[in-house]
Amino acid sequence: MRASRQTFLNLFCILWLLLLLKAASCSPLPSGDDTPHPLLPSRLYKGHTCVGCVLVVSVIEQLAQWHNSTVKAAVERLCNYIPEKLQGFCYILAELYGPHIAELIDREMNADVVCHSLRLCKQDPGQPLCHLYPPPKVGLSTAIWKAKRILKTSKDLKSTTRFSNLCAFPLLANLCEKIKYVIRNKLPFEDFDGDKFSTFPTLRGYHWRGRDCDDRNTIVYPGRRPDNWDVKSDSNCNGIWGVDPKDGIPYEEKFCKGADSRGVVLLGDSAGAHFHIPPEWMTVTQMSAKSFANLPMAFTDELDWPQFSEITGFLNSTIGGWTDSLYLRLRRRNRCNHRDLQNISQNGGSSRNLLNLMKSLARNQLLDNPAIVIYATIGNDVCNGNHDTLAHMTTPKEMLSNVMQALRYLDSQLPNGSHVILTGLVDGRFLWDNLHDRYHPLGQLNRDITYSQLYSFLNCLKVSPCNGWLTPNKTLRNLTSERALQLSDVLKEIARSEKFANFDVFYMDFPLRQTAEEWRKMGGEPWQLIEPVDGFHPSQIAAALGTSITWQKALHEWPQVLGKENPFNDQIEAIFKDQGGH
Repeated sequence: MRASRQTFLNLFCILWLLLLLKAASCSPLPSGDDTPHPLLPSRLYKGHTCVGCVLVVSVIEQLAQWHNSTVKAAVERLCNYIPEKLQGFCYILAELYGPHIAELIDREMNADVVCHSLRLCKQDPGQPLCHLYPPPKVGLSTAIWKAKRILKTSKDLKSTTRFSNLCAFPLLANLCEKIKYVIRNKLPFEDFDGDKFSTFPTLRGYHWRGRDCDDRNTIVYPGRRPDNWDVKSDSNCNGIWGVDPKDGIPYEEKFCKGADSRGVVLLGDSAGAHFHIPPEWMTVTQMSAKSFANLPMAFTDELDWPQFSEITGFLNSTIGGWTDSLYLRLRRRNRCNHRDLQNISQNGGSSRNLLNLMKSLARNQLLDNPAIVIYATIGNDVCNGNHDTLAHMTTPKEMLSNVMQALRYLDSQLPNGSHVILTGLVDGRFLWDNLHDRYHPLGQLNRDITYSQLYSFLNCLKVSPCNGWLTPNKTLRNLTSERALQLSDVLKEIARSEKFANFDVFYMDFPLRQTAEEWRKMGGEPWQLIEPVDGFHPSQIAAALGTSITWQKALHEWPQVLGKENPFNDQIEAIFKDQGGH
């Protein structure tokens, strides 16, 4: 079984390698789109293909420069950095595209010219030629024309146009359907008993939800109330079971009865899922085989890192900063909460599509403990890649309808005594103000690519994560923030006026301002709170600091949400050790 699973993962990663820079551009789902995320090769957007090509060609060119090597050697070096099980695919791409890339770079053509001439960047009729780098002296159009003449539309190049539709191959059709299943349903791919929890970390496994401790028993999973006080076995996977031989009292009853046990659930977007592309993947001065060691894991987690996130993180961060999360703090407060976490987020999540996403929530009203649910779609209701971005933003009326539908659904799913915290939208003007004139990781070697250039490139291709904020147009940035504030006010009013049978509702502003102030006190710079590659999402540092602010607010204003502190925590830790990592 393990061998077949490894084979599947290798093939899964190979398919997803085609999609690296589709995700790198971080474009959210179109507002209101409840269809599966377009993550399969047959549905690649040409804008994302262009972004991917330009970034990869730039890395190859810089590797040759940094190591004073030929372009061919740089391509081989990059493939050697890729984990061994994925190198074969890299060499296939190198065989198909490498000679053309090398020939054009050797003639001092930049990445924009290379990718347009390879037809991986395509210009729509009447639209400008999109470019990341300053145009060549002869002009971008002339340079592309010259490059195409050099390539002479080779037969090899023509044959690669079908390569993007791998799912059409019969041997890969079933695999693509399995990938679609994971993406569409946001449920663990490996879940033998169907309880929505898994023993496998990625593919929506226990990086996203508490680890199942018996994946062949549907009534054993994190978060449930103990079955007969877990005298004979651990029914809720918190590691506490059996009977104390000194007094005959079950440990679960002794330590957890009346302890206000509760889980934490995040309903969110790419920020909540903790989207991150390691800057070492694009910084040649830091690049090595070690830089890409986590590539398979990153792809099978959709380039998200929920195991380090602000709400559900439970592992020590390996992507900078440190891990501090609401879940970890709840676990320290009450060890009986061990493993009771669910991160139900997706890249592109918004109030318009979150209701569909919520159907993957695992909570039984009769059998499970209450939960603290964080509703946090902090940007995508105002963020889109459309040039007429304002027309595609969620309106206050739509926001009210969307959120109320979600809350009514939660009322039908959550156990009585649960809590819901609505998080306001972020003020994204922070992004442009702190990043626009800084060098992107791709531009640090030659000091030639700023975030302003990256944002303009993505805007031109219509794949920007947020045209309203990632723009030099100050008026548009202000209007976007004005709409975000209006939508936050809707959430605030819902928390003030609406009542539900099984949970109470609270509101909190997204703590960006407080996070920045706290980081400055620690000697940090505001730009360090933003993900360096995409220039859009909160960084690991921002996530950890945000947890502290959220926790202190809850502790002082809503102590009932957090539950009582368990006086038996030390005894539990002394007797029961964490099982199998987490």
